[in-house]
Amino acid sequence: MKTEFSVPAIVPAPTSGSLVDAIVENADKAPHHVALSVHRGGAWVGVTSQQFLDQVKAVAKGIIASGVEPGQRVGIMSRTRYDWTVADYAIWYAGATGVPVYETSSAEQVQWILGDAGAVGVFLESAKNKAVFDEVSHDLPDCSRVWIFDDGALETLAAAGAGISDDELERRRATLNPESLATIIYTSGTTGRPKGCMLTHRNFMFEVDNVVAGMPQLFSVPGSSTLLFLPLAHVFGRIIQLGAIRAGARLGHAPDVKNLLGDLQEFQPTFLLAVPRVFEKVFNSAQQKATAEGKGNIFDTAAKTAIAYSESLDSGGPGLGLKLKHKVFDKLVYSKLRAAMGGKVAWAVSGGAPLGSRLGHFFRGIGVTILEGYGLTETSAATTVNRPDAIKIGTVGQPFPGASVKVAEDGELMLAGAQIYVGYWNNPTATAEALEPDGWFHSGDIGEIDDQGFVKITGRKKELLVTAGGKNVAPAVLEDRLRGNPLVSQCIVVGDGQPFIAALVTIDPESFPAWLKQTGKPADTTIAASVNDPDLIAEVQKGVDEANKAVSHAEAIKKFAILPVDWTEEGGQLTPSMKLKRNVVMKEFSSDVDALYS
Repeated sequence: MKTEFSVPAIVPAPTSGSLVDAIVENADKAPHHVALSVHRGGAWVGVTSQQFLDQVKAVAKGIIASGVEPGQRVGIMSRTRYDWTVADYAIWYAGATGVPVYETSSAEQVQWILGDAGAVGVFLESAKNKAVFDEVSHDLPDCSRVWIFDDGALETLAAAGAGISDDELERRRATLNPESLATIIYTSGTTGRPKGCMLTHRNFMFEVDNVVAGMPQLFSVPGSSTLLFLPLAHVFGRIIQLGAIRAGARLGHAPDVKNLLGDLQEFQPTFLLAVPRVFEKVFNSAQQKATAEGKGNIFDTAAKTAIAYSESLDSGGPGLGLKLKHKVFDKLVYSKLRAAMGGKVAWAVSGGAPLGSRLGHFFRGIGVTILEGYGLTETSAATTVNRPDAIKIGTVGQPFPGASVKVAEDGELMLAGAQIYVGYWNNPTATAEALEPDGWFHSGDIGEIDDQGFVKITGRKKELLVTAGGKNVAPAVLEDRLRGNPLVSQCIVVGDGQPFIAALVTIDPESFPAWLKQTGKPADTTIAASVNDPDLIAEVQKGVDEANKAVSHAEAIKKFAILPVDWTEEGGQLTPSMKLKRNVVMKEFSSDVDALYS
């Protein structure tokens, strides 16, 4: 094991310019290249590099005309859509700083984020978001400019800015340099009030340039494209937006995940980014569909074959028998799964939570290689990532070109590079705690680095459980495995100060009806009525047994309880990036935890 590893930068950190330069250069070099696609009137309509630049400039002029000064903050509260991307670049072109707000945020969160950032204006998607903002607008007197995408905000601003000259606009753009603040992203906060991470143009430009240069198979092959459905309010979605535009990969937006499969089939992206839950859902729904059609055994054998095929790629390649089997299942099963994702997806990037080796090998085995990465808002998204030419499934990859990682004495992962944020907005105390004077950032995660520099995350520093017997247990390992069970939606592993490790489990409401059908139970049976059903308990036990394989006997889950309700973002138990708010769950479900030990 290594304690420190670095990968040299391919592109040095910028010494001049800003993120806006990319769209100006794109229009200059290839004005007719289709840079984005917008879903209009039931079809995907192309937007050229020149058209995109023209619209960004027109909206930026409107922002200037409204009185927004260089360096001032402007919020964006919307689902992922084309207007978001235009507004993002327009805010920068006007010399200002963007502050994303999740469109699911409560009025109290909106007040905190826009108030703390000192926002002077905000883009809202819809009347629904406006109603939330209106609840707290009296507490945000400075945030006096409100533009609503659904009400034609971009067109309104373009008209309002007609009197601003090109020279004035370019003077605004010239106020930006690599050290200018590009954005303040408020961490969704599994504990306490969200902190505003200050990311500069340099942070984003360095990360984007090196990720694009280090992964040409995704961004730079002819015809490359991606459909973005993760929130642009999250740094992961934002960095892929910036990367696609920087590289000239066609970018589309899918605001409503309910239509995602249809959108994927129409748009036909060549690469995707998602959180592990999306890949779990793809696998689980395919498995359930096959079982419902009486083809469960075929699917299970196909899945095992895909996993074995992928594993063989790491050890000399598949033998003739495995090759033939794989070819048969490619026609029967794998090609249909690829078709469901649009038919052209060869690569996917996963982040936000651990993916697990099983899913990683399965997807590579069907022809869609998932490149798992790791990073935080504070690190401009990824600091480590599996790249097409440097991949080890089950790890979060090596540092991306230009980044460094090391393991501190207590096992905490420390991260460094020009992608590391400059600090927390209005919070020097928190900044000093997280950021060392020499630039190393405390990730808060426990991890290890193997001899080739591949990083594995083994747990959260603050989440380590210590049993009554003194055993240190990282819950993430067990939770990730357990969530891999098709019926399990969420789970929390408990046992701090207790004699053994236990878990609370919630059932996936989407998977539950199919399970009822398979087991011959009445279709109107509720989850709440089934928490003590021996068949359901046995099914969850399979997931627990699978999870327990990853740990020693002393760390294994000895007891679990099924809850009648699921944990959701709306319920306040999950962050918008689908991370569990452990403190909230432990407080709300304390009696259920106590019952496990009584």
